[in-house]
Amino acid sequence: GKAALGEEVGVLLCDVGDAGSLATMARQTRLVLNCVGPYRFFGEPVVEACVENGASCIDISGEPQFLEGMYLKYNEKAAEKGVYVVGSCGFDSIPADMGVLYTRDKLKGTLTAVESFLSVKSGPEGVGIHDGTWKSAVYGLADEDNLKKLRKKIGFAPVPVVGTKLKKRGFLFYSPEFKEYCITFMGSDGSVVKRTQRYLHTELQQTPVQYGAYVTVGGLGSVIKLMFMGMLFLLLVKFNFGRKLLTKYPEFFSAGRFTKEGPTQKQMDGTSFTMTFFGEGYSEGQDPQNSKPNVKICTEVKGPEPGYIATPIAMVQAAVSLLEDAASLPKRGGVYSPGAAFSKTKLIDRLNKRGVEFSVISKPEV
Repeated sequence: GKAALGEEVGVLLCDVGDAGSLATMARQTRLVLNCVGPYRFFGEPVVEACVENGASCIDISGEPQFLEGMYLKYNEKAAEKGVYVVGSCGFDSIPADMGVLYTRDKLKGTLTAVESFLSVKSGPEGVGIHDGTWKSAVYGLADEDNLKKLRKKIGFAPVPVVGTKLKKRGFLFYSPEFKEYCITFMGSDGSVVKRTQRYLHTELQQTPVQYGAYVTVGGLGSVIKLMFMGMLFLLLVKFNFGRKLLTKYPEFFSAGRFTKEGPTQKQMDGTSFTMTFFGEGYSEGQDPQNSKPNVKICTEVKGPEPGYIATPIAMVQAAVSLLEDAASLPKRGGVYSPGAAFSKTKLIDRLNKRGVEFSVISKPEV
């Protein structure tokens, strides 16, 4: 019943510290794109205003505690109001979550396990990331114990393992496929994909897919540098004074990658990402419970610079899907992960047309 958009959209000023201004904004729209990170400090007032005032809300958070905290607090209320709150609709975690679903849909049979490998390539100017992302990581790791308590409170049912159990790799290992060392991906992708798979299994009775997320880091020199920086980061993040140092001097502690200015245009132009998915499962007619996986598939999601080019593309196309594919969304409102909200929409088609490309690298082979 809300008015259609005019040719021009005005500017509304609002402040996360002013609930009235957020309510006024939410009442004038069907959908808010929420970009106020770190979300643990600034995200909830926007979600609350949207849910209370009947507007849907999308964010680009990669902070599991915020994402799952919003589920605990607002899922039922959002369902009552018929609005959708969809988190992590940026580089965390659209490529991973939708990539797993794409891999599943391209396998003729039953996909039961996927591993993804993220590679970020940069030009001569290197990679640049704004320190807002750095702060999210600092406070997220410092608060890990509270995340465990939050999950206990939610009481998520364990996702059943179908087929052969996916073996967890060590934190650091060499990949013959990429001829590089890899580490476990420390972002939110693993937890987001798990939430999607739990939803698809419990609500739509689909076979859940096991998932492991990794990132390539290069040769031995890169590994040594990374291990040194990582150990220093993990040591400092445990203490208040250490966190103050990390957030005050992000450039120093991240070897120049995270800065208060963010990336330059040249850095963005020279950077791209590829996420490769190795899936395994069972051909049609095979029983996953009584045999070994007999079919494999490799797919890929690739795109431009992840944080400032691919993320806006992903967020805006998720928003368009929410508005235009309403009949394909879950039947009731609520707080959802991207795959749970968009599994039946045209989101992947929209992304493909705008430079975030999903493709099959090797077709399923029995």
